[in-house]
Amino acid sequence: MSVAAAGAEPAGGVDAPVDATSGPTTADADETGAPGRRRSKAAGIGISTSWLATGLLLFAIVARGFAAGRAPWANMYEFAVVGAFVALAVFLGVNSRRDVRYLGAFVTGLAVLFLAVAQVNLFVPADGVQPALQSYWLVIHVGVAIIATGIFTVAAVTSLLQLLRDSRDSGSVLLNRKAFGWLDVTPGPVQLEALSFRLNAVAFVLWTFTVIGGAIWAEHAWGRYWGWDPKEVWSFVVWIVFAAYLHARTTRGWSGRRAAYFVLVGYACVIFNFTGVNLIFNGLHSYSGVPTD
Repeated sequence: MSVAAAGAEPAGGVDAPVDATSGPTTADADETGAPGRRRSKAAGIGISTSWLATGLLLFAIVARGFAAGRAPWANMYEFAVVGAFVALAVFLGVNSRRDVRYLGAFVTGLAVLFLAVAQVNLFVPADGVQPALQSYWLVIHVGVAIIATGIFTVAAVTSLLQLLRDSRDSGSVLLNRKAFGWLDVTPGPVQLEALSFRLNAVAFVLWTFTVIGGAIWAEHAWGRYWGWDPKEVWSFVVWIVFAAYLHARTTRGWSGRRAAYFVLVGYACVIFNFTGVNLIFNGLHSYSGVPTD
């Protein structure tokens, strides 16, 4: 490409003729423009497919609710399905305001994993619920918990990408540029951390309401606000971990890799609260609806 084609003044002055053949060659277009257009087209197809899949999943959730005659999130199967939907909806909602398509493969991958585990290991027929769950708090308390979990999921994916990008940029032997060149499409670690922080801040507020709402419902159902039930304890543990994360980042200057690890530890607690607490411990929340042989 000539200097004139690049937008600078030609060597012979402003009146010097411009070589009409000095623009990008066909080879240049194939090496730069064409792959970029293909990637952009593929990303557009991926987003459109995600919107379609999320719409179909919403239809399935509504149909489940009609079949059961209640809010469709009263057991582990339904919680996993609705949680996958919320994670997808959060990703698509954020992407409508800013370009976060780089999160797509990870968020949709996790959603597919959640749906597969739910269908294979957690499925139970649509049915009614126990008397303790026949309350409007099932809609409010559990519904808000699912929304918070979906946001935590997207935030954890963002923090994971932050760690990968930071390690790659720091010259990690395991994350060399050739094998992890796809990370170039993501923002830098600072931008990824900022996005994760905003998502976690919103999810934390919702989780705070989840804990408070659960205590109010417990008083209505069992006559006490707090009883150190395993689910109550681990919900509070999740709250403590993310409260510590937000405090450390905003007042103690924790940032970078330490903050990202903090987020992943908090998300691990969220997952354990959903799986381990329901499957391992016995308590007043043991009506999770896990299928038995």
